[in-house]
Amino acid sequence: MQADSLDNFSFASLTPDHILDAIESIGIRPESGLIALNSYENRVYQFIAENNKRYVVKFYRPARWTQAQILEEHEFACQLDEAEVPMIAPLKINDQTLHQFNGYLFCVYPSVGGRAFENDNLEHLEWMGRFIGRIHLTSKKQLFKHRPSIGTEEYLDLAKQHIIDSNMVPPALETAFMTILEQLIIETKKRFKMDNLSQIRLHGDCHAGNILWRDGPQFVDLDDARNGPAVQDLWMMLSGDRPQQILQLDTMLEGYQEFSDFDNKELHLIEPLRAMRMVHYMGWIAKRWCDPAFIHSFSWFAESKYWEQQILSLKEQLAGLYEEPLSLMSGL
Repeated sequence: MQADSLDNFSFASLTPDHILDAIESIGIRPESGLIALNSYENRVYQFIAENNKRYVVKFYRPARWTQAQILEEHEFACQLDEAEVPMIAPLKINDQTLHQFNGYLFCVYPSVGGRAFENDNLEHLEWMGRFIGRIHLTSKKQLFKHRPSIGTEEYLDLAKQHIIDSNMVPPALETAFMTILEQLIIETKKRFKMDNLSQIRLHGDCHAGNILWRDGPQFVDLDDARNGPAVQDLWMMLSGDRPQQILQLDTMLEGYQEFSDFDNKELHLIEPLRAMRMVHYMGWIAKRWCDPAFIHSFSWFAESKYWEQQILSLKEQLAGLYEEPLSLMSGL
């Protein structure tokens, strides 16, 4: 289970001096200032060390993951790196990847550059399919022992409770929002069935924002890695209308199945997984609303217009649950 219990935790004590002291405690001496990178759950900074190399340091949000769960993330990343999958793995420093300084767990990565992944580029999608297939070829060798599996309790029930507890839904919209949310949860639970389907270790959050493109894809951020169905690492690459998504899925799976088998029965999980992600995302922001970084970055979460849009989005997703699952043109 996740260890997230410090509801009133703040990163306020993680000052620049504290960060630099932590980095120096493992023998790396920064020569530049710290550049904050886009991360809300954790705190991530880029810097240049005295050896003129660029690094990224990541400080984990306390109590979100246990130390054993973080080490499983690191082990998975290192296994993928050893299998020559372009996964950016944490550096082993002083014979360990995970370090501790004044109550914070942190790790250091090499800094890599790249441009944004084009998920409407079919050639890139086929390439992505091959690399995700290679990831899953390695991930199938064992399951996570300490990290959780994707499931409706966390992604739907707990997320719903976080939304309720936050009191962020405007009173005038509460009945309409909670009614459609409950309908979506009921229908999603009916359809998210893992009977006779295999679970594997997943990237878990495999979308364009976690891919850097430089002569091919480079995968980053296994922070949401967990067990679940293989299709979880594929469906977030899909965009556009239904015909476009079928073409994209078909293209990806042609590359994927060069390295790893895919069970077509998992296609019926795409819309339930999409619904679970929508609800989980709202619950995640609601749960973290006490963090000033969330209030600053997600200010629209407190606006009536946002909740009006969510009512419409949930209705559209509910309709999507009733549609036939995506099929493959190639008959793979």
